[in-house]
Amino acid sequence: MAAGRLYLIPTPLAAGDPAQVLPPATLAALRGLDHFVAERAKTARAVLKAAAHPLPLPQIQISELNEHTPPTELPGLLQPLLDGRNVGLMSEAGCPGVADPGAALVALAHDHSVPVLPLVGPSALLLALMASGMNGQQFCFAGYLPTKPPEREAAIRSLEKTARQRHVTQLFIETPYRNEAMLDSLLKVLQPDTRLAVAVDLTGESESVISRRVAAWRKAVVPGLKDRPAVFLIGV
Repeated sequence: MAAGRLYLIPTPLAAGDPAQVLPPATLAALRGLDHFVAERAKTARAVLKAAAHPLPLPQIQISELNEHTPPTELPGLLQPLLDGRNVGLMSEAGCPGVADPGAALVALAHDHSVPVLPLVGPSALLLALMASGMNGQQFCFAGYLPTKPPEREAAIRSLEKTARQRHVTQLFIETPYRNEAMLDSLLKVLQPDTRLAVAVDLTGESESVISRRVAAWRKAVVPGLKDRPAVFLIGV
């Protein structure tokens, strides 16, 4: 029996009509599946409902894969694909497999020669980079920085050094409730002529992308960032 296909389905970054950010081909693929692996089943059901999936939600199978999923459960998530069933992989928001635990299933699918099909949709990282005015030819995503101030500030200095010496844009994210502490550390540590960008609520009604030198940031009114999805960028 031929293996099924693993469809990597991006999900909206903000509330609203999925058709505003997902192209028709992606929506068509989503609506043609009845089995999904998602970071959070509740979020996945909301996306499927908003995307007008033709099946009643109770008839759609959704398995969870998140940071709490032990590696021993991955073979069970892969098995429907090995049995010939097509499966959609969905992130909590944005592109699955990018800063997302779904990457583990993608890797396992490749190890078993399961076809993997990435579909078009929003990526907060790329949208932030596009809007930052920083180098889009050389960039690096650092994920989450340390939470304790001394370690966080050391990490910021290291990223800034690379950005300034090698002209490599540095991207990273933070848990939304710690965004303001992160911005405080950035404005404390970075050199005045370093460029700092903060992209918040991308694709949402309250979307904001601010990119300016640190010296200008220190003179400006700082926007409220608490509990808002954000991407931070350091460049020159």
